[in-house]
Amino acid sequence: MNEAVTTSNAPGAIGPFSQAIKVGNLLFVSGQLPIDPATGEFVSDDPVEQARQCLKNIAAIAEAAGSGIERTVKTTVLLTDLSRFADINNVYATFFQKPFPARACYEVSALPKGAQVEIEAVIALA
Repeated sequence: MNEAVTTSNAPGAIGPFSQAIKVGNLLFVSGQLPIDPATGEFVSDDPVEQARQCLKNIAAIAEAAGSGIERTVKTTVLLTDLSRFADINNVYATFFQKPFPARACYEVSALPKGAQVEIEAVIALA
């Protein structure tokens, strides 16, 4: 059975989807934009700061589900400029330790609301 997970510590869904869904012992976190939940606005125009906020949002959702970002098993990173990959990797590495989650990273032509970064995750539940 699917169970929606929501928290006010991450931005609400901007469409017909949930912040995250629990299924069995996994949490599927929808793509997170770099929106500060307190203001409803992007934290910055800088893709590195945007990536940091995306990961903070994922951490808040994981916590709301009774887990933690350190239990992430897979992420997908979407970037509008792959030339910033190394910089974003540096921020990404501050949220995860070995063994690092599996990951895919793609350059896309556009993201919702003009974001430069979006990150989704699959997280193991405790």
